[in-house]
Amino acid sequence: MALDRWIALIILLMALAYGYGAFFTMDQGLPPFMQRNPIWPSTFPKLLSVMAVLAALVILLGLERGTPEPKSGDIDYRRLGDYNLGQALTLLALMVIYALLLRPAGFLLATSAFLALGAVVLGERRFHILIPVVAVATGAVWYLVEGVLGIVLRPLPGFL
Repeated sequence: MALDRWIALIILLMALAYGYGAFFTMDQGLPPFMQRNPIWPSTFPKLLSVMAVLAALVILLGLERGTPEPKSGDIDYRRLGDYNLGQALTLLALMVIYALLLRPAGFLLATSAFLALGAVVLGERRFHILIPVVAVATGAVWYLVEGVLGIVLRPLPGFL
């Protein structure tokens, strides 16, 4: 079985488990006044699980295949060693570390470090341009989230 079908099978199993939770376990603890509502807290998870199951089945059954040969820009899973897997895995690790450090290190420090290290991993070496761009981007995003949207983010580490 091709790599895309294996991934679709894994997504199908995850979507079925998620759908089971959405259809059979999420609405049991609803208070009586919410049970009469047309839209429940489980409505979006139910729709999401059904769409994921349908998409995974389309891939598993091969209904999306139009041309059997990959185009020049497509990723060929038979040649994964030719791609920069080290960069991709490093970026994934940086994303996980960023998610773990977001609260303890604060938004400004964690986001600045993630953006700067991610750019270095991708090959940026002009630090005199990188540092100001990272600082402005981080500050702008923090202002938009905190000031405009009103979502409270801890900007600095907790010990400060």
